[in-house]
Amino acid sequence: MRLNTWGKRLGAAGVVAMLLAVLACALWALALQWRPTEKYPIQGVDVSDVQGEIEWWSVHAAGADFAYVRATSGAAGRDMRFAANWEAVPKTGMRRGAMHRYSLCHLAVDQANNFNTTVPRTPDALPAAVELDFNDDCTARPDAPAVIAELRRFLTMVEAYTGKPVLLKISRPFDSAYRVTAAFDRPVWATGNFFAPEYAARAWRMWQTNDMRRVDGIEGPVNWDVVRP
Repeated sequence: MRLNTWGKRLGAAGVVAMLLAVLACALWALALQWRPTEKYPIQGVDVSDVQGEIEWWSVHAAGADFAYVRATSGAAGRDMRFAANWEAVPKTGMRRGAMHRYSLCHLAVDQANNFNTTVPRTPDALPAAVELDFNDDCTARPDAPAVIAELRRFLTMVEAYTGKPVLLKISRPFDSAYRVTAAFDRPVWATGNFFAPEYAARAWRMWQTNDMRRVDGIEGPVNWDVVRP
């Protein structure tokens, strides 16, 4: 009798485990396709050469209105797919913007020169964006005044070249360490999967909503972004 009872319990536990596994798979599949509702009418992607060759017409058909493409990293890094992406995006009717991946290991002057000599000055381009995060290829952690002073030089040079305020794409840890969004009156591009982020000192203008989204035309995950109406 006791063995029969344990058998029933183990059978029930197995069913529960199976149901939980099915639920987890369903939630994962949903996460890969999730994007915010039409509350945000302007939505798009940001990419680098990590995504490889992109079929931009398919991306546009999937609902992307714009694309930010990485152009440069640090003082000398140049994205291998930038030129191809920069040329292809507007052919679909999507708007394009260029990004620089900022490094705490390089001088701001050198980084700004790298960006300005790589990105064409295009009047209809979206404002340039600078990606601010702690990266594995740089372990330097300068004090806050030094970071703010260097970043100010970078912004001044890039804005003089582009004629538009730079968009600050900043992670929660970086802003917590250096309070960049409090120091600079610039549009904020905040990051946070599924839930609108509130860590910046000012309201975000753009939000990276899902860094695991799957989109037709792109191999693997891509960042999906929305603009505050």
